[in-house]
Amino acid sequence: MAAHLGGDSDELMADINVTPFVDIVLVVLIIFMVTATAIVRQAIEIKLPDAATGSTAEDTSLAITIDAKKAWYLDGQPVSVEELRVVLRAARVERGDAVVCLLAADHAVPHGEMVRLIDVIKQEGVAKFAINIDPVPLPGEAPQAVATP
Repeated sequence: MAAHLGGDSDELMADINVTPFVDIVLVVLIIFMVTATAIVRQAIEIKLPDAATGSTAEDTSLAITIDAKKAWYLDGQPVSVEELRVVLRAARVERGDAVVCLLAADHAVPHGEMVRLIDVIKQEGVAKFAINIDPVPLPGEAPQAVATP
């Protein structure tokens, strides 16, 4: 593929044509932009109760959530009471006393439902658990920045 631009030059044209490369990059970018809007983070919609005191839970191995309809979730997946018991038993066998549960319940969940959850957890021998809250500042205290996942 030699290019002759006039005289009897036998030089090869050594320029790189970037147009096809740019076209491909633009098509990939468009595909990414269209599919990125379809990717949604799955989450259980709950409104946590507010509390002024609390600390961050460390080394939580199981996250249990109760939504406003009293449905129970284990690590974001729907779970029945019996399935939860099976998972807790398996976790105790695997980790011993190191099983820690992070409990979260919508503010509309009746107190009795949360007590029922705590009772199931304690019946399976899990003694370490934390209750998830939305932190609010104490009266007269400056608000703290809260990191959101």
